[in-house]
Amino acid sequence: MTKSILAKENILLNTAVGTKEEAIRVTGRILVEKGYVDANYIEKMLEREALTSTYMGNFVAIPHGTEDSKSFVKESGISFVQVPQGVDFGSGNIVKLLIGIAGKDNEHLDILSNIAIVCSEEENIEKLVAAKTADEILAIFEEVN
Repeated sequence: MTKSILAKENILLNTAVGTKEEAIRVTGRILVEKGYVDANYIEKMLEREALTSTYMGNFVAIPHGTEDSKSFVKESGISFVQVPQGVDFGSGNIVKLLIGIAGKDNEHLDILSNIAIVCSEEENIEKLVAAKTADEILAIFEEVN
């Protein structure tokens, strides 16, 4: 049985983090705890961030592993971390939504394009930042599953 790519248990609301590294670790830890990736994947997410920022604009960052981290991915999945107070991703870029991605084979490209569609609309971002329940988040991302 394959898991849902984005399940209720993968969503963390109203989180406070001090640094982007901490934010990425929280995002990655969900993927590890829910069985999508091996623990080594988190280090690859941090490596990826060091190479180039995963900040996408519009208060969104999409942390994911490096090219060579594919062996750590067991199943495609998404983690979602809401940080209403925001966390600085450098250069004054404030992130309020972190969407961690682990893609098996090339599925991450489809996942990314679905997320990009949702996050390209400012209204959706505002709803995601203001959401009080995981169900509200899931409703906005329905097309990702």
